[in-house]
Amino acid sequence: MFLIIAGSLSLGLGVLGIFLPLLPTTPLLLLAAACYVRSSDKLYEWLITNKYFGSYIENYRMGKGIPLKAKIIGVSVLWISMLYTVVFVIPLMAVKILLILIAAYFTWFILKQKTLKKST
Repeated sequence: MFLIIAGSLSLGLGVLGIFLPLLPTTPLLLLAAACYVRSSDKLYEWLITNKYFGSYIENYRMGKGIPLKAKIIGVSVLWISMLYTVVFVIPLMAVKILLILIAAYFTWFILKQKTLKKST
C-alpha cells in the first residue's frame, strides 16, 4: 500500500511538473513506475501504456531520448515562467540569481539528454 501511495504521489507531482518548470517530470514518472512495478501490476501497466506518459517513460528507460518538441516546450516554458518570476515577482536579488542558476541547470540537463529520432 505504501508503494502505491508513493507512486501515486510521484505521478501527481510529475503531472504538475509538466506545468511547473522546477518539478522534474521524467524522474518523477520513473519513480512512479518503479513504485508501481513493485506493488501493482495493474497500475504499472496503466502507466507505461498511458497515451500521455507511457512513451516518454519507455523511450527514456531504453535510452532513446526525449522528443525535440518536448525539449523545446520544456525549455521555453521554463524560461518564460522563470523570467516572469524574476522580473515581476521576486524582489530579492540573491533569490533572482538563484532562480536563474536553477533555470540554467535544468536547461543544461534537458538539452544534454539524447534527442529522440522519429522512426521511419
